[in-house]
Amino acid sequence: MIERVKGTRDFLPEEMAKRRWVFERIREVFERYNFKEILTPVMEYTKLFELRSGEEVVKQLYAFKDKGGRDVSLRPDMTSSVARLYVNQFQNAPKPIKWYYIANMFRYEEPQSGRYREFWQAGVELIGSDKVEADAEVISLFVESYLSVGLKDFTVNIGDRVLLDEFAKMLGVKDDIGLMRIIDKKDKLTQEEFIGELKKFGLDDAGVEKVLSLVEIKGKPSEVLPKAEELFKSEKAKEEIKRLYELVDLLDAYEVSSWVMIDLGIARGFDYYTSVVFEAIAPNDLGIGSIGGGGRYDNLIEVFGGRPTPATGFAIGIERLIPILEWKGLIPEIDLSPDVYVVPVGDTKREAISIASRLRREGIKAEVELMGRKLRKALDYANRIKAKATIIVGRKDLERGVVTIRDMESGEQREVKVEEVVGEVKRFLRN
Repeated sequence: MIERVKGTRDFLPEEMAKRRWVFERIREVFERYNFKEILTPVMEYTKLFELRSGEEVVKQLYAFKDKGGRDVSLRPDMTSSVARLYVNQFQNAPKPIKWYYIANMFRYEEPQSGRYREFWQAGVELIGSDKVEADAEVISLFVESYLSVGLKDFTVNIGDRVLLDEFAKMLGVKDDIGLMRIIDKKDKLTQEEFIGELKKFGLDDAGVEKVLSLVEIKGKPSEVLPKAEELFKSEKAKEEIKRLYELVDLLDAYEVSSWVMIDLGIARGFDYYTSVVFEAIAPNDLGIGSIGGGGRYDNLIEVFGGRPTPATGFAIGIERLIPILEWKGLIPEIDLSPDVYVVPVGDTKREAISIASRLRREGIKAEVELMGRKLRKALDYANRIKAKATIIVGRKDLERGVVTIRDMESGEQREVKVEEVVGEVKRFLRN
């Protein structure tokens, strides 16, 4: 027996129905904001990811040589592929470009709760606008995506990479990216481990205390942004805080500010973020942290050879979102049973198939007996698959121009003219 690859999963019909329900809700919201769906190849040249990804992601690549000796990798995320597509074909297109995707990604990391080596993301990229209005549009869509699947108990925490850069300068830390990575992992470390990591950057006790104070600056924007104004004195930082005030004001206009918090300790894992970053957290007992995130990346297009182009976007972690929705009972029971099960009795296969085909063309979910079962066993099977009705197609009945419809719940049967089957089944299903 060959088992499935570690970190991957088989999705059975019931699970796929739940996932499809989630995908459809999110897709509807994306399209209401007039984002348009794209899909890029599951494989890209490894160089694409080496150019922009942090060391951690590069180590996690499913990288290999193809039969032509070329270095290729399965995509670990979509942002690089979207940037490559934009540079190749859309630099002269009208701006902004608003794209979305729902696709599978691959990373070689240790599987754990809500984390797999093959996983799905639903995300958007908005390319071409450096305005705070673009940040607000994307964050509003981020919030409404979670609301669309019934999730209400969550927060979107907003941080800022410019402010973290300025903070590193205030501390005299040259490796600002390294410091950001440690700050980003703060929730995965004990206080002692976190302090130990900070001291590796040459920080003294006063510097460590400043970092600890920074990561505690989180809460409602009206409380946090004044504290940020007290902490940051550079002109660059003041301009960025002003941008955050404007962002918060626009999110209030979008009517999503109830879900928004400011957390200056958020860095996000990717090195390419340049300004506003954000992530969604939904309280749970499943050991699942962030359920999605994103931010502004104004330099990435240039890395791939394009003209300087601002961009922002996010990705929702489907593998993390669905367990929380299930835990909260937010995914509805989805009925996979057929509406009608059509059983030929005797030499009536053609007629049974014809009836099933007519029903299907009218949008009725119909199954035909394909195993050659006798009537009694066919009715047992109909109960097992929870068919709502069974249509019994017998030769003698057909000679009289009728078939029998059996209500599988009550057991009641009645004869119906063959030409009236579709209408009768529709009436039965409505009742």
